[in-house]
Amino acid sequence: MDLDLDGARAVITGGSKGLGLAIARSLAREGAAVGLIARSTQALDQAADSLGGHGRPVTTATADATDFTALRHAVDQVAERLGGLDRVVANVGGTVGGNLLASDPQDFTETFVLNAGHAAALVKAAVPHLRVAGGGAVVLVASITGMRPAPRTTYAVAKAAEIHLAATLAQELAPLSIRVNAVSPGSILFEGGNWANLQRDDPEAFERFVRDQFPFGRLGRAEEVGDVVAFLLSDRASWVTGANVVVDGGQGRPSHRRFD
Repeated sequence: MDLDLDGARAVITGGSKGLGLAIARSLAREGAAVGLIARSTQALDQAADSLGGHGRPVTTATADATDFTALRHAVDQVAERLGGLDRVVANVGGTVGGNLLASDPQDFTETFVLNAGHAAALVKAAVPHLRVAGGGAVVLVASITGMRPAPRTTYAVAKAAEIHLAATLAQELAPLSIRVNAVSPGSILFEGGNWANLQRDDPEAFERFVRDQFPFGRLGRAEEVGDVVAFLLSDRASWVTGANVVVDGGQGRPSHRRFD
């Protein structure tokens, strides 16, 4: 299917590796220009080089996604270099602390800021550019952990907030012709990711998790998430907003971890 993304201009946080880079690759392959935001200039340069073969404009901007002033400046830089923006991907995420009894209250605040907080700040920074473009589409990368209770409580509740943020922003921004959706990946295997680390450090636990929780007998691939995000950002999904699209291959429990 041709997603009609030729000429689209997208900004992606956490775009230098993992899911963010896979999303950028899917968009560039479909004809979009992409702007990558991340903390490491070196990683951004490497990511931009890897995308060059698609023949689409690629630009980068360095910012910590939890520094909302720096994030806004980075969005403005990307928009200036790409000639505007009409697609937005909030991909940065992670956790501070873990379960309630092993975390400080501040861990919950910091994890919320990193996930739903950064997503809200990114969208707000992008809205002026989307207005100029006459509208656009936004995807917030959440997690199935935000839907199904699982260890790392700080992360679970932050991702639940991000899913609801997408649904709420979809209502708020619809009058501006801006669609907003969430994508909730399951466990995705890619180099340098948590699951690759588990596979290396504890192969027995990894294989048990795959065997017990995955009907297809494998974890997901980053490009499988990237392609879904590209579809949601395309005009082929023009009547999809406020949705949370699960990309997990029918996964059972979200984590190999268990509460003590």
